[in-house]
Amino acid sequence: MSPARKKSKKKNKRTKKRAASTSVAQRNTVAPLPRKKEMQYLSWDVIEKEEVNPLLHRHFVVGNQSMLARVLLKKGCVVPEHSHVNEQITFIAEGALKFWIDGQVIVVRAGEVLVIPANMPHKAEAVEDTVDFDVFCPPRADWIRKTDRYLR
Repeated sequence: MSPARKKSKKKNKRTKKRAASTSVAQRNTVAPLPRKKEMQYLSWDVIEKEEVNPLLHRHFVVGNQSMLARVLLKKGCVVPEHSHVNEQITFIAEGALKFWIDGQVIVVRAGEVLVIPANMPHKAEAVEDTVDFDVFCPPRADWIRKTDRYLR
């Protein structure tokens, strides 16, 4: 076998080994939430609304790979600075939220959307009574298990 071919073969083995270790690390990033794949057709009226604190209520629907939350915040409600491994897409249906994120202060108003990358620290305050829809991918295990002490 030629030296060039041996070198190429070694490189392929290293690449495969690196790819395997990366995928294992990524797989173990978030605790899996075992769920049967099934279609869901619901109304927010039938989904239990949780009082997280006197100024914040929420209810959510969990799919296999994502989660949609409807969050109701009273004016003055503060969501303390936090971060999570989940990408978050926030849509404000009514009201407004002021965010402190990535060195900026941004007010997101009704009809506007904010995309928050995974692991990016952020804080929010309701500047009016607000109805907020959040999509999380993957689902927020801490919300499902009610271990999100920073909100309570």
